[in-house]
Amino acid sequence: MNFLSACTEMAAHVRENIRPFVASPAGGEIIRMGADRTPTERIDQVAEDCIIGYIRDHGLCSKVISEEAGKVPIDGGKGTIFLDPVDGTYNAVTGIPFYALSLAWAQDGIIRKAFVQDLATGETFTAVKGKFAHCNGKSIHVSSTARLDKCAMSIYGRKFDPTRMMQLGHKIRRWRLLGASALELCYVGAGRIDGFVDLRGTLRVTDAAAGMLICTEAGGSVSDINGDPLEFPEEVTVGRCIVATNSVLHHKVVEYLR
Repeated sequence: MNFLSACTEMAAHVRENIRPFVASPAGGEIIRMGADRTPTERIDQVAEDCIIGYIRDHGLCSKVISEEAGKVPIDGGKGTIFLDPVDGTYNAVTGIPFYALSLAWAQDGIIRKAFVQDLATGETFTAVKGKFAHCNGKSIHVSSTARLDKCAMSIYGRKFDPTRMMQLGHKIRRWRLLGASALELCYVGAGRIDGFVDLRGTLRVTDAAAGMLICTEAGGSVSDINGDPLEFPEEVTVGRCIVATNSVLHHKVVEYLR
């Protein structure tokens, strides 16, 4: 089955199944500890169960790596799917309309296809490596902003050590902290913001895999905070920092972070 078509079906199922838990205290009920060593809330579990059940039924891969369940073997398929069932759980539970389903399919260690849907609006970002990055089926491209004092960026820093973040923050024109990493990477790809920087060291492969491909296929650059290629292990307990920009600004952003 075509991966992106399957993702569209899965997203429809997720939206239907989580509807009772959006903007509801019931959605935020903690039911267990996830594989990523953070609490699993009910809305996450409902979405994950829906997706993994579908993947099993259709044999879409040989392994799923998910934020809540960790590594899940699947019979009948090839490759690995990286899943974040609800990216932006806090937004979903509190009724802030900015949260997403994120799915990426990889083979031989390379992310080849990506799907991110804003579950609040249905807006859908997709990418195939070396071919395209789309929003609702139309091509997207990063912005052409070349000056930090003209740019808008989403920037996250450590709770108690904002020093590195502030050096950059003093230079840019607008800050945005939107609360869903997968969508923020897509927004860089679509030219809606000029960059996304997360210095917390907690971004996992499930958060970033799909958004990174969409961003880079749209002309963006993604790296670690030193400007080196960003690599994730297939392990949801390991977090990273990330710098994603429209490419034009990348070197400047990395220099300020240094």
